[in-house]
Amino acid sequence: MSEAKMLDGKVCVVTGGGGAIGGEIAKLMAAHGARVVVNDLGGSVSGDGGDEKPARDIVAAIEDAGGKAIPHFGSVAERRDTEDMIKTAVDAFGQVDCIVNNAGILRDVIFHKMNEPDWDMVIQVHLKGSFNVARSVAPYFREQGSGSMIHFTSTSGLIGNFGQANYAAAKLGIVGLSKSIALDMQRFGVRSNCISPFAWSRMIGTIPSDTPEQQARLEKIKRMTPAQQAPLAVYLASDAAAHVTGQIFGVRANEIFLFSQPRPIRSAHRSEGWTPETIAEHGMPALEKSFFELERSADVFSWDPV
Repeated sequence: MSEAKMLDGKVCVVTGGGGAIGGEIAKLMAAHGARVVVNDLGGSVSGDGGDEKPARDIVAAIEDAGGKAIPHFGSVAERRDTEDMIKTAVDAFGQVDCIVNNAGILRDVIFHKMNEPDWDMVIQVHLKGSFNVARSVAPYFREQGSGSMIHFTSTSGLIGNFGQANYAAAKLGIVGLSKSIALDMQRFGVRSNCISPFAWSRMIGTIPSDTPEQQARLEKIKRMTPAQQAPLAVYLASDAAAHVTGQIFGVRANEIFLFSQPRPIRSAHRSEGWTPETIAEHGMPALEKSFFELERSADVFSWDPV
């Protein structure tokens, strides 16, 4: 298989495909031979409004480069729209081989000030939206005996961050969703993986830059481009990744990470059983040696992008 045509004959659906990361993924998939459905509602960072231009612009860029793509403007939060999204791919190109759950919004606020609409909207777009797209394509993948699902998570959920309880909960929920899909659909030849991106985008552009420390952090993020996220997505969509499923990856400039998944790391045993008092005296002191610190992504990824 030619490296330049890793996705030759494939049909891929990219949600949030009119944005920075999604647009780069859609363009590189097309460059590698895929026919692409570029889905984007075209709303604001907070999820308001809609605009067909972002999706149409990426489709035009793909066509100008000699590729094949069509736009779709539905909302991932609406099941009828995701059903139509997949049907559009099949009607236009005869099949569907990969979905990329990249669409997202932000409504950041410190937890004790977060309101229910801010919580609901972020969960609807990220977590329910990922479910909607995956569930809509599942019957097609099952029938053809193959398919790749690529879901975008975040270190806000994997590690932690300030003011993003809604986003972090949704993004960690996507990890659980992806693993469940990988387990349930393995027998049908369907694989499911997550990517946690480090890249400058309009959502990252909402980070405050009020202090020298925040400004320095943003400058580092700007060096990590959306285009650097696209190669891993292309690989995961290809037949070369047929054995890769249930994993969590990260892309940070020229680094690719494999993230750990929760497993027991320490235990405490008492043959006669536990009481609240013995837990305080023995159990918790034994476990405390392996406690995790309250860290943010920037605390863990403390070195400059390479």
